[in-house]
Amino acid sequence: MSLNIELLEQSFELVKPHADEFVASFYENLFAAHPEVKPLFANTNIVKQQKQLLNALVFVVENLRNPDALGKTLTALGNRHVGYGTTPEHYSAVGQALLMSFEQCLQENWTPEVKQAWTDAYGVITVLMLQESSIQTIDTEPPNS
Repeated sequence: MSLNIELLEQSFELVKPHADEFVASFYENLFAAHPEVKPLFANTNIVKQQKQLLNALVFVVENLRNPDALGKTLTALGNRHVGYGTTPEHYSAVGQALLMSFEQCLQENWTPEVKQAWTDAYGVITVLMLQESSIQTIDTEPPNS
């Protein structure tokens, strides 16, 4: 799948001036639509968590043209999330909340093309984040004799 890198970069530039509100709205949207994920954040400093989300998004957008670095970092990030209790099912909830936050922030700039670009990008992010955890599951199984 090829991503619309220019559209992702342009739309994210519009989000940056509102970054704090954007990440706050993400967690509000996530917890409102999927209260079942809230316990995963019970021992989390939400302000620190918001900064980490923002840093991750900035990293993703800044490295869209550097897929090797992006892949390694997202795979490692996905691995850490397994340790936090994140399951593959949680990625759908996060994606919905993320897209809703983009829509709220971008308003009239949230065009069908921008929505598709971010939907595609989140799909790639999800694949990369889940990649390592599935490999580890396979690696921990005993070899066939």
